[in-house]
Amino acid sequence: MKQIYVFVFVLTLTSCEYFNAKKTSSEAILKEELQTFNWNDVDVYPTFSVCDSLEIKNEKTACFTEVLTSHILEYLQSKPIVVTHDVTDTIHLKFQVSETGTLSLINIEADSLIVQEIPNIKNLIYSSLDSLPKVFPAIKRGQQVKTEFQLPIIIHAN
Repeated sequence: MKQIYVFVFVLTLTSCEYFNAKKTSSEAILKEELQTFNWNDVDVYPTFSVCDSLEIKNEKTACFTEVLTSHILEYLQSKPIVVTHDVTDTIHLKFQVSETGTLSLINIEADSLIVQEIPNIKNLIYSSLDSLPKVFPAIKRGQQVKTEFQLPIIIHAN
């Protein structure tokens, strides 16, 4: 009987380790969450009010780029641009939409032929953005976030 008491006593002392709750610090949880976090994807892309009726993420993204592209192209077509040689090339525009919905043009990559034939092309593109409708920012996990994206614009002038 004495051996049973000793065995139960030893078992009780060693089994207490299983009841200890392991405490995890908030920093460890944050670090683990940040490792699984996809920084290159957002839940809702930036959008214009005309794209609000669309439900699918890809359709909203396509609508946003279509509205932006068509707005810039319509503005450029409304301006008298005179060239000496036919120009068909692509301009790459890098945009940023802030958390408040402010659209800003970060960079314009244009071929030297376009810059030579249309020296004020950069000013025209900047001016076209002044009359854009309100942009709603991207959303990641319920928070408005800053996003950057590139948009190719095909210029065809003759």
